[in-house]
Amino acid sequence: MEAAKLISILAYLGILLVIGWVASRRMRDVREYYAAGKGLSFLPAAFSARATGESAWLLLGLTGMGAAYGAQAFWVVLGEVLGVGVSWLVLCRRFKVLTDRYDSITVPDYLEARFRDTRHVLRKVAAATLVIFVTVYVSAQIDATGKAFEDFLGWDFYVGALVGFVIVLIYIISGGFVAVVWSDVFQGTLMFLGLVILPFVGIAAAGGWGVVTEKLAAQDPGLLSAWGPDGFDTMTIFKTLSFLLIGIGFLGSPQIFVRYIAMRSEKEIPKGGAFAITYTLLSDSGAVLIGMVGRALYDYNALGPAGEQVLPIMVEDLLPAVVVGIYVAIVLSAIMSSVDSLLVVASSAFTRDYWQKVRHPELHDDALVGFSRKTTFTLALLALGLAFLVAWLAPGRTIFWYVIFGWSGIAATFCPTMILSLFWKRMTKRGAIAGMIVGFLGVPLFKFGPLQLAEDSTLRQALIELDVLAPAFALSFLAILLVSLLDKAGQEQVREVHAELDALSR
Repeated sequence: MEAAKLISILAYLGILLVIGWVASRRMRDVREYYAAGKGLSFLPAAFSARATGESAWLLLGLTGMGAAYGAQAFWVVLGEVLGVGVSWLVLCRRFKVLTDRYDSITVPDYLEARFRDTRHVLRKVAAATLVIFVTVYVSAQIDATGKAFEDFLGWDFYVGALVGFVIVLIYIISGGFVAVVWSDVFQGTLMFLGLVILPFVGIAAAGGWGVVTEKLAAQDPGLLSAWGPDGFDTMTIFKTLSFLLIGIGFLGSPQIFVRYIAMRSEKEIPKGGAFAITYTLLSDSGAVLIGMVGRALYDYNALGPAGEQVLPIMVEDLLPAVVVGIYVAIVLSAIMSSVDSLLVVASSAFTRDYWQKVRHPELHDDALVGFSRKTTFTLALLALGLAFLVAWLAPGRTIFWYVIFGWSGIAATFCPTMILSLFWKRMTKRGAIAGMIVGFLGVPLFKFGPLQLAEDSTLRQALIELDVLAPAFALSFLAILLVSLLDKAGQEQVREVHAELDALSR
Protein backbone atom coordinates (compact mmCIF):
# COMPACT_ATOMS: atom_id res chain seq x y z
CA MET A 1 0.00 0.00 0.00
CA GLU A 2 2.77 2.43 0.92
CA ALA A 3 4.56 1.54 -2.33
CA ALA A 4 1.47 2.43 -4.38
CA LYS A 5 1.20 5.80 -2.63
CA LEU A 6 4.86 6.49 -3.17
CA ILE A 7 4.65 5.69 -6.90
CA SER A 8 1.84 8.22 -7.37
CA ILE A 9 3.74 10.91 -5.45
CA LEU A 10 6.98 10.28 -7.33
CA ALA A 11 5.13 10.50 -10.67
CA TYR A 12 3.65 13.84 -9.61
CA LEU A 13 7.00 15.22 -8.48
CA GLY A 14 8.63 13.97 -11.67
CA ILE A 15 6.13 15.89 -13.80
CA LEU A 16 6.95 19.08 -11.90
CA LEU A 17 10.66 18.61 -12.52
CA VAL A 18 10.03 18.07 -16.25
CA ILE A 19 7.98 21.28 -16.39
CA GLY A 20 10.86 23.16 -14.75
CA TRP A 21 13.38 21.69 -17.20
CA VAL A 22 11.28 22.55 -20.26
CA ALA A 23 10.66 26.10 -18.99
CA SER A 24 14.36 26.64 -18.30
CA ARG A 25 15.15 26.08 -21.99
CA ARG A 26 13.19 29.16 -23.00
CA MET A 27 14.50 31.41 -20.22
CA ARG A 28 16.21 34.42 -21.81
CA ASP A 29 15.94 37.36 -19.43
CA VAL A 30 14.33 38.66 -16.25
CA ARG A 31 11.06 39.44 -18.09
CA GLU A 32 10.71 35.75 -18.86
CA TYR A 33 11.74 34.80 -15.32
CA TYR A 34 9.20 37.10 -13.60
CA ALA A 35 6.38 37.71 -16.13
CA ALA A 36 6.58 35.00 -18.84
CA GLY A 37 7.35 37.70 -21.40
CA LYS A 38 3.75 38.98 -21.10
CA GLY A 39 2.55 36.26 -23.42
CA LEU A 40 0.00 34.20 -21.45
CA SER A 41 -3.48 33.38 -22.75
CA PHE A 42 -6.49 33.47 -20.41
CA LEU A 43 -6.43 29.77 -19.49
CA PRO A 44 -2.94 29.44 -17.96
CA ALA A 45 -3.28 32.90 -16.41
CA ALA A 46 -6.61 32.05 -14.76
CA PHE A 47 -5.48 28.57 -13.72
CA SER A 48 -2.31 30.00 -12.21
CA ALA A 49 -4.15 32.79 -10.40
CA ARG A 50 -6.61 30.34 -8.85
CA ALA A 51 -3.98 27.75 -7.92
CA THR A 52 -1.90 30.49 -6.34
CA GLY A 53 -4.82 31.98 -4.43
CA GLU A 54 -6.03 28.63 -3.12
CA SER A 55 -3.16 27.33 -1.02
CA ALA A 56 -2.92 24.66 1.68
CA TRP A 57 -5.74 26.31 3.55
CA LEU A 58 -8.22 25.19 0.84
CA LEU A 59 -7.38 21.48 1.00
CA LEU A 60 -6.76 21.26 4.74
CA GLY A 61 -8.03 24.51 6.27
CA LEU A 62 -11.37 25.00 4.47
CA THR A 63 -12.22 21.30 4.61
CA GLY A 64 -11.54 21.54 8.34
CA MET A 65 -13.85 24.56 8.56
CA GLY A 66 -16.58 22.54 6.85
CA ALA A 67 -16.17 19.90 9.56
CA ALA A 68 -16.04 22.42 12.40
CA TYR A 69 -18.75 24.89 11.33
CA GLY A 70 -20.83 23.01 8.77
CA ALA A 71 -22.86 25.15 6.37
CA GLN A 72 -21.56 28.35 7.98
CA ALA A 73 -18.28 27.79 6.10
CA PHE A 74 -20.12 28.54 2.84
CA TRP A 75 -19.74 32.22 3.75
CA VAL A 76 -16.07 31.73 2.90
CA VAL A 77 -17.10 30.36 -0.50
CA LEU A 78 -19.31 33.39 -1.13
CA GLY A 79 -16.56 35.77 -0.05
CA GLU A 80 -14.02 34.10 -2.32
CA VAL A 81 -16.35 34.05 -5.34
CA LEU A 82 -17.10 37.76 -4.86
CA GLY A 83 -13.43 38.60 -4.38
CA VAL A 84 -12.32 36.66 -7.46
CA GLY A 85 -15.17 38.10 -9.54
CA VAL A 86 -14.46 41.72 -8.62
CA SER A 87 -10.73 41.19 -9.13
CA TRP A 88 -11.13 39.82 -12.66
CA LEU A 89 -14.16 41.74 -13.91
CA VAL A 90 -13.63 45.16 -12.26
CA LEU A 91 -9.95 45.65 -11.41
CA CYS A 92 -8.12 43.51 -13.95
CA ARG A 93 -8.76 45.51 -17.14
CA ARG A 94 -7.75 48.84 -15.64
CA PHE A 95 -4.64 47.31 -14.11
CA LYS A 96 -3.69 45.52 -17.33
CA VAL A 97 -4.06 48.65 -19.46
CA LEU A 98 -1.95 50.76 -17.07
CA THR A 99 0.80 48.17 -16.60
CA ASP A 100 1.10 47.78 -20.37
CA ARG A 101 1.28 51.56 -20.74
CA TYR A 102 3.99 51.77 -18.06
CA ASP A 103 5.78 48.62 -19.30
CA SER A 104 5.60 47.18 -15.77
CA ILE A 105 6.56 43.59 -14.97
CA THR A 106 6.02 43.81 -11.17
CA VAL A 107 3.50 45.52 -8.91
CA PRO A 108 6.16 47.90 -7.50
CA ASP A 109 6.96 48.82 -11.13
CA TYR A 110 3.33 49.82 -11.55
CA LEU A 111 3.13 51.78 -8.30
CA GLU A 112 6.27 53.76 -9.04
CA ALA A 113 5.03 54.71 -12.53
CA ARG A 114 1.47 55.43 -11.37
CA PHE A 115 2.63 57.92 -8.72
CA ARG A 116 5.60 59.32 -10.68
CA ASP A 117 7.95 58.40 -7.86
CA THR A 118 11.41 59.26 -9.14
CA ARG A 119 13.03 58.71 -5.73
CA HIS A 120 12.00 55.03 -5.55
CA VAL A 121 10.44 55.40 -2.09
CA LEU A 122 7.30 53.47 -3.02
CA ARG A 123 9.36 50.76 -4.64
CA LYS A 124 11.48 50.32 -1.51
CA VAL A 125 8.46 50.16 0.81
CA ALA A 126 6.60 47.74 -1.46
CA ALA A 127 9.64 45.50 -1.92
CA ALA A 128 10.46 45.38 1.80
CA THR A 129 6.90 44.56 2.89
CA LEU A 130 6.59 41.93 0.16
CA VAL A 131 9.78 40.16 1.17
CA ILE A 132 8.72 40.04 4.83
CA PHE A 133 5.11 38.87 4.56
CA VAL A 134 5.71 36.61 1.57
CA THR A 135 8.42 34.84 3.57
CA VAL A 136 5.86 34.32 6.37
CA TYR A 137 3.27 33.04 3.90
CA VAL A 138 5.74 30.67 2.23
CA SER A 139 6.80 29.33 5.62
CA ALA A 140 3.13 28.53 6.32
CA GLN A 141 2.96 26.51 3.11
CA ILE A 142 6.16 24.64 3.98
CA ASP A 143 4.61 23.86 7.36
CA ALA A 144 1.55 22.46 5.57
CA THR A 145 3.82 20.31 3.37
CA GLY A 146 5.31 18.66 6.43
CA LYS A 147 1.85 18.05 7.89
CA ALA A 148 0.62 16.54 4.61
CA PHE A 149 3.45 13.97 4.49
CA GLU A 150 2.97 13.30 8.20
CA ASP A 151 -0.80 12.75 7.92
CA PHE A 152 -0.84 10.72 4.71
CA LEU A 153 2.40 8.73 4.84
CA GLY A 154 3.41 8.82 8.49
CA TRP A 155 6.68 10.58 7.65
CA ASP A 156 8.52 12.74 10.11
CA PHE A 157 7.18 16.32 9.81
CA TYR A 158 10.59 17.86 9.16
CA VAL A 159 11.58 15.28 6.53
CA GLY A 160 8.30 15.78 4.64
CA ALA A 161 8.62 19.57 4.72
CA LEU A 162 12.18 19.35 3.43
CA VAL A 163 11.31 16.99 0.55
CA GLY A 164 8.49 19.22 -0.71
CA PHE A 165 10.66 22.30 -0.28
CA VAL A 166 13.51 20.87 -2.37
CA ILE A 167 11.23 19.85 -5.26
CA VAL A 168 9.60 23.30 -5.46
CA LEU A 169 12.96 25.00 -5.27
CA ILE A 170 14.39 22.97 -8.15
CA TYR A 171 11.68 23.77 -10.67
CA ILE A 172 11.29 27.43 -9.66
CA ILE A 173 14.99 28.20 -9.84
CA SER A 174 15.33 26.44 -13.19
CA GLY A 175 12.15 27.65 -14.92
CA GLY A 176 11.04 30.83 -13.14
CA PHE A 177 7.55 32.23 -13.76
CA VAL A 178 6.96 30.09 -16.86
CA ALA A 179 7.53 26.93 -14.83
CA VAL A 180 5.31 28.31 -12.07
CA VAL A 181 2.41 29.00 -14.44
CA TRP A 182 2.45 25.63 -16.21
CA SER A 183 2.96 23.73 -12.98
CA ASP A 184 -0.06 25.65 -11.67
CA VAL A 185 -2.13 24.47 -14.63
CA PHE A 186 -1.18 20.88 -13.85
CA GLN A 187 -1.61 21.26 -10.10
CA GLY A 188 -4.79 23.34 -10.39
CA THR A 189 -6.38 20.59 -12.46
CA LEU A 190 -5.53 18.00 -9.80
CA MET A 191 -6.89 20.22 -7.03
CA PHE A 192 -10.15 20.85 -8.86
CA LEU A 193 -10.81 17.21 -9.66
CA GLY A 194 -9.91 16.08 -6.14
CA LEU A 195 -12.21 18.57 -4.45
CA VAL A 196 -15.15 17.95 -6.77
CA ILE A 197 -14.97 14.14 -6.73
CA LEU A 198 -14.35 13.35 -3.04
CA PRO A 199 -17.69 14.73 -1.68
CA PHE A 200 -19.61 12.35 -3.97
CA VAL A 201 -17.46 9.42 -2.80
CA GLY A 202 -18.18 10.35 0.82
CA ILE A 203 -21.92 10.83 0.24
CA ALA A 204 -22.13 7.42 -1.43
CA ALA A 205 -20.24 5.83 1.48
CA ALA A 206 -22.66 7.45 3.95
CA GLY A 207 -25.71 6.13 2.08
CA GLY A 208 -26.87 9.36 0.44
CA TRP A 209 -27.13 13.08 1.18
CA GLY A 210 -30.21 12.53 3.32
CA VAL A 211 -28.22 10.29 5.66
CA VAL A 212 -25.45 12.90 5.85
CA THR A 213 -27.88 15.65 6.87
CA GLU A 214 -29.58 13.37 9.42
CA LYS A 215 -26.25 12.54 11.07
CA LEU A 216 -25.18 16.20 11.11
CA ALA A 217 -28.52 17.27 12.61
CA ALA A 218 -28.19 14.58 15.26
CA GLN A 219 -24.79 15.97 16.28
CA ASP A 220 -25.81 19.64 16.12
CA PRO A 221 -28.65 21.18 14.03
CA GLY A 222 -26.50 24.31 13.73
CA LEU A 223 -24.17 22.43 11.37
CA LEU A 224 -26.89 22.76 8.71
CA SER A 225 -27.51 26.45 9.43
CA ALA A 226 -25.84 29.42 7.73
CA TRP A 227 -25.19 30.79 11.24
CA GLY A 228 -23.32 27.74 12.44
CA PRO A 229 -23.34 25.72 15.67
CA ASP A 230 -23.50 28.81 17.91
CA GLY A 231 -26.68 30.16 16.30
CA PHE A 232 -27.37 33.78 15.40
CA ASP A 233 -25.94 36.30 17.85
CA THR A 234 -23.52 39.24 17.90
CA MET A 235 -20.40 37.09 17.89
CA THR A 236 -21.73 35.06 14.96
CA ILE A 237 -22.08 38.27 12.95
CA PHE A 238 -18.39 39.06 13.52
CA LYS A 239 -17.34 35.51 12.67
CA THR A 240 -19.47 35.51 9.51
CA LEU A 241 -17.95 38.84 8.45
CA SER A 242 -14.45 37.44 8.91
CA PHE A 243 -15.37 34.48 6.69
CA LEU A 244 -16.97 36.69 4.05
CA LEU A 245 -14.14 39.21 3.96
CA ILE A 246 -11.40 36.64 3.29
CA GLY A 247 -12.14 37.36 -0.39
CA ILE A 248 -10.87 40.94 -0.23
CA GLY A 249 -7.36 39.51 -0.36
CA PHE A 250 -7.90 38.94 -4.10
CA LEU A 251 -8.35 42.68 -4.71
CA GLY A 252 -4.73 43.62 -5.20
CA SER A 253 -2.40 40.97 -3.77
CA PRO A 254 0.77 41.00 -5.93
CA GLN A 255 1.00 37.22 -6.32
CA ILE A 256 -2.44 37.35 -8.02
CA PHE A 257 -2.04 40.60 -9.97
CA VAL A 258 1.26 39.58 -11.56
CA ARG A 259 -0.82 37.06 -13.56
CA TYR A 260 -2.73 39.98 -15.07
CA ILE A 261 0.54 41.64 -16.01
CA ALA A 262 1.68 38.43 -17.72
CA MET A 263 -1.40 38.14 -19.98
CA ARG A 264 -0.81 38.97 -23.62
CA SER A 265 -3.89 41.18 -24.03
CA GLU A 266 -6.83 42.66 -22.15
CA LYS A 267 -9.06 40.70 -24.57
CA GLU A 268 -8.23 37.60 -22.52
CA ILE A 269 -9.84 39.04 -19.37
CA PRO A 270 -13.58 38.16 -19.80
CA LYS A 271 -12.80 34.51 -20.56
CA GLY A 272 -10.29 34.35 -17.72
CA GLY A 273 -12.80 35.87 -15.31
CA ALA A 274 -15.55 33.40 -16.23
CA PHE A 275 -13.18 30.48 -15.77
CA ALA A 276 -11.79 31.77 -12.45
CA ILE A 277 -15.26 32.35 -10.94
CA THR A 278 -16.50 28.89 -11.97
CA TYR A 279 -13.35 27.21 -10.67
CA THR A 280 -13.62 29.01 -7.32
CA LEU A 281 -17.31 28.24 -6.82
CA LEU A 282 -16.96 24.52 -7.51
CA SER A 283 -13.64 23.85 -5.77
CA ASP A 284 -14.42 25.85 -2.62
CA SER A 285 -17.90 24.34 -2.34
CA GLY A 286 -16.35 20.91 -2.71
CA ALA A 287 -13.94 21.65 0.13
CA VAL A 288 -16.75 22.64 2.52
CA LEU A 289 -18.82 19.60 1.54
CA ILE A 290 -15.86 17.31 2.20
CA GLY A 291 -15.71 18.66 5.75
CA MET A 292 -19.44 18.28 6.30
CA VAL A 293 -19.54 14.73 4.93
CA GLY A 294 -16.47 13.80 6.98
CA ARG A 295 -18.14 15.18 10.13
CA ALA A 296 -21.14 12.92 9.41
CA LEU A 297 -18.96 9.84 8.81
CA TYR A 298 -16.53 10.13 11.73
CA ASP A 299 -16.23 11.27 15.31
CA TYR A 300 -15.31 14.96 15.19
CA ASN A 301 -12.73 14.53 17.94
CA ALA A 302 -10.82 12.16 15.66
CA LEU A 303 -10.52 14.76 12.87
CA GLY A 304 -7.59 16.63 14.39
CA PRO A 305 -7.28 20.28 15.51
CA ALA A 306 -10.05 22.38 13.90
CA GLY A 307 -11.09 19.34 11.82
CA GLU A 308 -8.04 19.74 9.56
CA GLN A 309 -7.39 16.00 9.16
CA VAL A 310 -10.83 15.31 7.70
CA LEU A 311 -9.59 15.05 4.11
CA PRO A 312 -6.64 12.73 4.87
CA ILE A 313 -8.90 10.49 6.99
CA MET A 314 -11.61 10.27 4.31
CA VAL A 315 -9.09 9.53 1.59
CA GLU A 316 -7.32 6.83 3.59
CA ASP A 317 -10.59 5.21 4.58
CA LEU A 318 -12.56 5.38 1.33
CA LEU A 319 -10.08 5.15 -1.55
CA PRO A 320 -7.54 2.62 -2.94
CA ALA A 321 -3.87 3.14 -2.12
CA VAL A 322 -2.93 4.45 -5.58
CA VAL A 323 -5.70 7.04 -5.40
CA VAL A 324 -4.55 7.96 -1.90
CA GLY A 325 -1.16 8.73 -3.42
CA ILE A 326 -2.87 10.95 -5.98
CA TYR A 327 -4.63 12.84 -3.18
CA VAL A 328 -1.31 13.37 -1.45
CA ALA A 329 -0.20 14.92 -4.74
CA ILE A 330 -3.37 17.05 -4.78
CA VAL A 331 -2.65 18.41 -1.30
CA LEU A 332 0.94 19.07 -2.30
CA SER A 333 -0.38 20.81 -5.42
CA ALA A 334 -2.33 23.27 -3.32
CA ILE A 335 0.74 23.98 -1.25
CA MET A 336 3.38 24.10 -3.98
CA SER A 337 1.29 26.21 -6.35
CA SER A 338 1.33 28.95 -3.73
CA VAL A 339 4.95 28.47 -2.63
CA ASP A 340 6.32 28.79 -6.15
CA SER A 341 4.29 31.90 -6.98
CA LEU A 342 5.12 33.61 -3.71
CA LEU A 343 8.83 32.91 -4.00
CA VAL A 344 8.91 34.38 -7.50
CA VAL A 345 7.07 37.50 -6.26
CA ALA A 346 9.44 37.93 -3.30
CA SER A 347 12.47 37.34 -5.50
CA SER A 348 11.26 39.93 -8.02
CA ALA A 349 10.74 42.41 -5.17
CA PHE A 350 14.37 42.17 -4.14
CA THR A 351 16.05 41.55 -7.51
CA ARG A 352 14.05 43.75 -9.88
CA ASP A 353 12.57 46.33 -7.52
CA TYR A 354 15.54 46.90 -5.24
CA TRP A 355 18.78 45.52 -6.68
CA GLN A 356 18.25 46.60 -10.28
CA LYS A 357 15.96 49.63 -10.09
CA VAL A 358 17.39 51.23 -6.92
CA ARG A 359 20.96 50.03 -6.49
CA HIS A 360 22.14 49.14 -10.02
CA PRO A 361 19.96 50.77 -12.71
CA GLU A 362 22.72 50.17 -15.26
CA LEU A 363 22.08 46.41 -15.18
CA HIS A 364 20.19 45.05 -18.19
CA ASP A 365 17.34 42.57 -17.80
CA ASP A 366 19.23 39.72 -19.43
CA ALA A 367 22.00 40.01 -16.82
CA LEU A 368 19.70 39.33 -13.87
CA VAL A 369 18.52 35.74 -14.36
CA GLY A 370 21.43 34.22 -12.41
CA PHE A 371 21.07 36.73 -9.57
CA SER A 372 17.29 36.11 -9.53
CA ARG A 373 17.87 32.40 -8.99
CA LYS A 374 20.26 33.07 -6.11
CA THR A 375 17.74 35.45 -4.51
CA THR A 376 14.95 32.89 -4.85
CA PHE A 377 17.14 30.26 -3.19
CA THR A 378 18.07 32.56 -0.28
CA LEU A 379 14.49 33.64 0.41
CA ALA A 380 13.35 30.03 0.27
CA LEU A 381 15.91 29.06 2.92
CA LEU A 382 14.69 31.88 5.17
CA ALA A 383 11.10 30.63 4.81
CA LEU A 384 12.20 27.06 5.58
CA GLY A 385 13.98 28.21 8.74
CA LEU A 386 10.91 30.18 9.85
CA ALA A 387 8.62 27.19 9.22
CA PHE A 388 10.79 24.94 11.36
CA LEU A 389 11.00 27.59 14.11
CA VAL A 390 7.21 27.99 14.25
CA ALA A 391 6.74 24.20 14.27
CA TRP A 392 9.05 23.99 17.28
CA LEU A 393 7.53 26.95 19.17
CA ALA A 394 3.83 26.32 18.39
CA PRO A 395 3.11 22.58 18.14
CA GLY A 396 -0.67 23.16 18.49
CA ARG A 397 -0.93 25.62 15.56
CA THR A 398 -3.57 25.19 12.84
CA ILE A 399 -2.91 25.55 9.13
CA PHE A 400 -5.82 27.98 8.79
CA TRP A 401 -4.41 30.45 11.34
CA TYR A 402 -0.86 30.31 10.01
CA VAL A 403 -1.82 30.73 6.35
CA ILE A 404 -4.43 33.42 6.97
CA PHE A 405 -1.94 35.50 8.96
CA GLY A 406 0.46 35.62 6.00
CA TRP A 407 -2.39 36.12 3.49
CA SER A 408 -3.82 38.95 5.57
CA GLY A 409 -0.46 40.69 5.82
CA ILE A 410 -0.02 40.81 2.05
CA ALA A 411 -3.65 41.77 1.44
CA ALA A 412 -3.84 44.56 4.03
CA THR A 413 -0.56 46.02 2.78
CA PHE A 414 -1.40 46.10 -0.92
CA CYS A 415 -5.12 45.75 -1.63
CA PRO A 416 -6.37 49.18 -0.47
CA THR A 417 -3.48 50.84 -2.30
CA MET A 418 -4.15 48.90 -5.50
CA ILE A 419 -7.91 49.52 -5.47
CA LEU A 420 -7.67 53.28 -4.90
CA SER A 421 -4.76 53.68 -7.33
CA LEU A 422 -6.97 52.33 -10.12
CA PHE A 423 -10.03 54.47 -9.43
CA TRP A 424 -9.21 57.55 -7.33
CA LYS A 425 -7.46 60.40 -9.15
CA ARG A 426 -6.58 62.34 -6.00
CA MET A 427 -4.53 59.57 -4.44
CA THR A 428 -0.88 60.57 -3.95
CA LYS A 429 2.45 58.87 -3.39
CA ARG A 430 2.45 59.81 0.30
CA GLY A 431 -1.04 58.36 0.62
CA ALA A 432 0.11 55.10 -0.96
CA ILE A 433 3.13 54.86 1.34
CA ALA A 434 1.00 55.59 4.42
CA GLY A 435 -1.57 52.97 3.37
CA MET A 436 1.01 50.25 2.85
CA ILE A 437 2.79 50.94 6.13
CA VAL A 438 -0.47 51.08 8.13
CA GLY A 439 -1.76 47.89 6.51
CA PHE A 440 1.56 46.15 7.10
CA LEU A 441 1.61 47.08 10.81
CA GLY A 442 -2.12 46.60 11.27
CA VAL A 443 -2.05 42.81 10.91
CA PRO A 444 0.32 42.08 13.83
CA LEU A 445 -1.28 44.95 15.78
CA PHE A 446 -4.76 43.46 15.60
CA LYS A 447 -3.46 39.92 16.07
CA PHE A 448 -1.48 40.59 19.20
CA GLY A 449 -2.31 44.11 20.44
CA PRO A 450 -6.02 44.68 21.16
CA LEU A 451 -6.47 41.10 22.29
CA GLN A 452 -4.07 41.81 25.15
CA LEU A 453 -5.27 45.37 25.85
CA ALA A 454 -9.04 44.91 25.61
CA GLU A 455 -10.41 44.51 29.13
CA ASP A 456 -14.00 44.15 27.97
CA SER A 457 -14.46 40.44 27.31
CA THR A 458 -17.17 41.14 24.69
CA LEU A 459 -14.87 43.46 22.74
CA ARG A 460 -12.04 40.99 23.04
CA GLN A 461 -14.18 38.15 21.70
CA ALA A 462 -15.49 40.32 18.86
CA LEU A 463 -11.93 41.12 17.78
CA ILE A 464 -11.03 37.44 17.89
CA GLU A 465 -14.02 36.49 15.74
CA LEU A 466 -13.45 39.31 13.23
CA ASP A 467 -9.77 38.37 12.89
CA VAL A 468 -7.10 40.71 11.49
CA LEU A 469 -7.72 41.27 7.77
CA ALA A 470 -10.84 43.44 7.85
CA PRO A 471 -9.71 45.98 10.50
CA ALA A 472 -6.17 46.22 9.05
CA PHE A 473 -7.62 46.69 5.56
CA ALA A 474 -9.98 49.42 6.81
CA LEU A 475 -7.17 51.28 8.60
CA SER A 476 -5.01 51.17 5.49
CA PHE A 477 -7.88 52.48 3.35
CA LEU A 478 -8.51 55.37 5.75
CA ALA A 479 -4.81 56.23 5.93
CA ILE A 480 -4.65 56.54 2.14
CA LEU A 481 -7.72 58.79 2.03
CA LEU A 482 -6.61 61.12 4.84
CA VAL A 483 -2.97 61.50 3.82
CA SER A 484 -3.82 62.00 0.13
CA LEU A 485 -6.44 64.65 0.87
CA LEU A 486 -3.97 66.57 3.02
CA ASP A 487 -1.16 66.22 0.46
CA LYS A 488 -1.92 69.12 -1.90
CA ALA A 489 1.58 69.14 -3.39
CA GLY A 490 1.35 65.43 -4.09
CA GLN A 491 -1.95 65.87 -5.91
CA GLU A 492 -0.30 68.35 -8.26
CA GLN A 493 2.47 65.83 -8.99
CA VAL A 494 0.00 63.20 -10.22
CA ARG A 495 -2.34 65.55 -12.09
CA GLU A 496 -1.26 64.08 -15.44
CA VAL A 497 -2.55 60.70 -14.21
CA HIS A 498 -6.11 62.09 -14.22
CA ALA A 499 -6.33 61.80 -18.00
CA GLU A 500 -5.16 58.18 -17.88
CA LEU A 501 -7.84 57.20 -15.34
CA ASP A 502 -10.52 59.19 -17.20
CA ALA A 503 -9.66 57.31 -20.39
CA LEU A 504 -10.05 54.01 -18.57
CA SER A 505 -13.48 55.05 -17.31
CA ARG A 506 -14.60 55.85 -20.84
